[in-house]
Amino acid sequence: MKLPRVTLVSLLTDSVTLKHMRVAGFHHAVKAAENALRLARERDICPDLSTKAALLHDIGHTDWEKHGEWDFESYDYFDIHPIKGAERAHELLTLKGEHLGKAREIALAILFHSGSSPINTNLELTPLQKLVMEADDMDEQEGGLHHREEISLENAIERVGEIDEIVDEHLQVCDESCWNSSLT
Repeated sequence: MKLPRVTLVSLLTDSVTLKHMRVAGFHHAVKAAENALRLARERDICPDLSTKAALLHDIGHTDWEKHGEWDFESYDYFDIHPIKGAERAHELLTLKGEHLGKAREIALAILFHSGSSPINTNLELTPLQKLVMEADDMDEQEGGLHHREEISLENAIERVGEIDEIVDEHLQVCDESCWNSSLT
């Protein structure tokens, strides 16, 4: 029996996402998911994994403000948002009923998404991991402004709903080998 797909809308509207994503910004998360969809189609990488990892990639962010200003020095030196985000995303995905193999790969893509992370030193990233890093970087703005852009939750839901429809179409002709092959 095939389980219903965990959608981007269901992830975006979950209380865990709503609580933790506000720091990184919903607009940036949606833009990264849209970028991931385009890159996944260009590179023949599973759009289901790509868009979920891109949407959730910054769910591990914490607030690095000091006196109302972003503290880049502390952020650059002490931040572990990829680690926290990978754990949060994995737990969220598994609680939603995501296939355990998919949840693992999405979490690993989140873990390795940040080029500034010391975790990535001397590692060979998978195509999915590279894609998520690039989808994030495509929306980056100087001074972290991409985390400050506003979007209403309704608009964010509408945009990820459109992505969900495209991914659903792709998954009609895809089986486990389809998403599994984008990992190597």
